[in-house]
Amino acid sequence: MAQASYLWNPPQPASLPVQGIAARFPVHRIFCVGRNYHAHALEMGRPVDKTAARPFYFTKSPSTLVESGATVPYPCGTSNYQFEMELVVAIGASGFRVTEKDAARLIFGYAAGLDMTRRDLQLMARDQGRPWDLGKDFEKSAVCTQIVPIGNLGVLSRGAVTLQVNGETRQTSDLSQLIWNIPELLADLSQFYHLEPGDLIYTGTPEGVGAVKPGDKITGHIDAVGDVALTIGQTE
Repeated sequence: MAQASYLWNPPQPASLPVQGIAARFPVHRIFCVGRNYHAHALEMGRPVDKTAARPFYFTKSPSTLVESGATVPYPCGTSNYQFEMELVVAIGASGFRVTEKDAARLIFGYAAGLDMTRRDLQLMARDQGRPWDLGKDFEKSAVCTQIVPIGNLGVLSRGAVTLQVNGETRQTSDLSQLIWNIPELLADLSQFYHLEPGDLIYTGTPEGVGAVKPGDKITGHIDAVGDVALTIGQTE
């Protein structure tokens, strides 16, 4: 087969470092879970009844990925740029229509992430019944640490989740407060997608989300996983 030629050089694949391994984790897709902590669902005005609902998802392009420690510009088009601290599950095996019991075999590891959000644009779209893309899927909006291989961690079911802005605590919760836990999410999402190595799943944020401005420094922590950091620069 003849080698393909392109009009310009294709972009390099998005990737993340892996703790203790030289090779990087190539990112295939980014899935995000909406409203997966009860207190956050309440603060967003959309309480969740797990007995009558199932998880819902939105996506971010791999091109939105930025590594922890970066400085990113305050995004254009918004006056309400908000943080959401989240556990990220990194997928390392293929799976389709998996059971909760079988879900653990898909997990390569974990990371700490920030789902940065143009909240005013998201809420405007939500209230008009339109897609959330302008509010969620924009440049440098998916922040992520290195990936910690699952090793002896197993399927995480508890662990503190915290976030500070300029040293002031804004979010504090625990993974045990997830409405849908990791096996439930993987089993549900795999009913709709063939999950593949390189997929990232942002599992939802606790209550306490809020706005940041240029010059602010965000730091977050998830027990056994790591620390994420982001500095907000000036608007381009």
